[in-house]
Amino acid sequence: MKEFVEFITKKLVDVPEAVEVSYIEGKNTAIIELRVAPKDVGKVIGKSGRTANALRTLISAVASRQNQKVVLEIIEENK
Repeated sequence: MKEFVEFITKKLVDVPEAVEVSYIEGKNTAIIELRVAPKDVGKVIGKSGRTANALRTLISAVASRQNQKVVLEIIEENK
């Protein structure tokens, strides 16, 4: 799952080497934390959050095939 998110995100951004994906496994739910370069945050979120929602939909679809629940968090860091 982590590799899937990393692959898709690197195709969306201008600085693919700045993409960092963390996978945190919980009891019932896994959390994927996504960090990108500050200038690429807008591209990952998209207009009115459409790109972020599309990413979440893809992740949910893949996770449901594996009987998992996964949440995507986009981490914005102020630099």
